[in-house]
Amino acid sequence: MPEKTFAVFIYGSLLPGHGNHHVAAPYIRLTQPGVIAGRLVDYGPYPALVRDAEAQAKGASVCGLWITVDERGLREMDELEQFVGIEEENDYDRVWAEDLEASEYRGWVYVWESPRGCPAIEETYWPDYLARRGKKEYE
Repeated sequence: MPEKTFAVFIYGSLLPGHGNHHVAAPYIRLTQPGVIAGRLVDYGPYPALVRDAEAQAKGASVCGLWITVDERGLREMDELEQFVGIEEENDYDRVWAEDLEASEYRGWVYVWESPRGCPAIEETYWPDYLARRGKKEYE
């Protein structure tokens, strides 16, 4: 039986070279750059992606990476993001998203439903925001 895989859009600490990439790295089968609807907010050591009315009104987008992982990889990321299930009390919700530039790319993304009082990030790509602030890694 073929291995079951899942596409996941990553945009923050799970990106290569960042603090939580080690969580996903052993399970990544494929990668592809991508862009999805939403906006970033700064939670401090990492960002959150928000897909709220403000993001929709602005036509905001976030750049990141589509990764394809196996079931274990998805479980590991669920644990990191404190996602315990649909309609449960989660830190991040896991929702379905489609790429804005390549319709063949679609899959899961971890999001917040609101900015939770965190400041907006103008950049569409978290590493660009870190670079502008003079940070090489999460502090």
